[in-house]
Amino acid sequence: MDVEALLERLVAWPTVSDQPVTGIAAELAERLEAVGMRVERLDAPEPGKCNLVCSAGPAGTDGIVLSGHMDVVPVVGQPWTSDPFRLTRRGDRLVGRGACDMKAFLAAIVAALTRTPPKDLRRELVLVFTHDEEVGCLGSRSLADRFSAEGRSLPSLALIGEPTSFRMLRMHPGHVAARITCAGVAAHSSKPDLGRNAIRLAANVLDALDALADRWRQDVRFADLLERPFVVMNVATIHGGSAVNIVPDRCVIDVGFRPLPGMAPEALFEELRAAVEPLGAVQAELVRVTPAMLTPSGTPLEDLLRPWASAPDTAAASFATDGGNFERLGMRTLVFGPGSIDVAHKADEYVPTDELHRAVDVVDEVVARRCRIG
Repeated sequence: MDVEALLERLVAWPTVSDQPVTGIAAELAERLEAVGMRVERLDAPEPGKCNLVCSAGPAGTDGIVLSGHMDVVPVVGQPWTSDPFRLTRRGDRLVGRGACDMKAFLAAIVAALTRTPPKDLRRELVLVFTHDEEVGCLGSRSLADRFSAEGRSLPSLALIGEPTSFRMLRMHPGHVAARITCAGVAAHSSKPDLGRNAIRLAANVLDALDALADRWRQDVRFADLLERPFVVMNVATIHGGSAVNIVPDRCVIDVGFRPLPGMAPEALFEELRAAVEPLGAVQAELVRVTPAMLTPSGTPLEDLLRPWASAPDTAAASFATDGGNFERLGMRTLVFGPGSIDVAHKADEYVPTDELHRAVDVVDEVVARRCRIG
């Protein structure tokens, strides 16, 4: 089966983050076992969720990790012009949910290892396919927690095939999700003075968040790599009230912000808490932390990828990846793959056909040079 047919099979699995990934994991496991890889499925506590760790070659010989996530973002409400879970060929594009983010890289890995089976490797090759990357890198976090607790190690170099249009990215901010709850007192809307309006309190909270975001913008770091070299904040959702004739007694604000490498996410959250909780009946909660990633320049992986790269130098991603959790395991990660992040998560997401085929050649050569020669 060629790489386009493989991608068609993978896109057909509707692995939106609120759905199981065990089906696509089983198909990937079957194909990789067939080419001689050792396959381990690590089930998550949540039904239908798992990570897949596949290896070949002598263990502990510090080859390379190739990684991608199996989940995709939702399609509901998006103006797709074709079935998002059926790969559609349009000229030089292959259209489908996950076509670039990031099932193209998964298909390229399997196609490359089918073309050149991973036997007689001198260094270890490990494939790590994760669940729930799109909702906070949950799969890679559980993998890092488990491997750390068990004292297990992985090769020190990792390639995550996120869509970068073949640009080598060695850094990205993290992402922190926080929830702010504003408490009011319900009353009949004809007598609002007998209540306390939680939405009005939330308006004060938004002003405080704007001031904090302005302050964070003054702390500029990594200006040579990042387009926005400061902590970026986003007020993402706000929910409050139940009826037009009731003074709202509750309003909830979800906020995300992106710490830069070297910053303590928990310390930034405490700044947020200190900015909003003195305003009244307000409580801030830390929901989730996805760590930042910073890989030093000049790693051996950089040399392996440079002949294939669209630019000779390294850069930074604005989005978070599983690389932050891999860093916890001592891995030096580069993010590099087919497709553009600019079309990911959108209707009619696509990967250029030539980039999909190029990714197969990249995987083939990287494995050969890192794991077959040495």
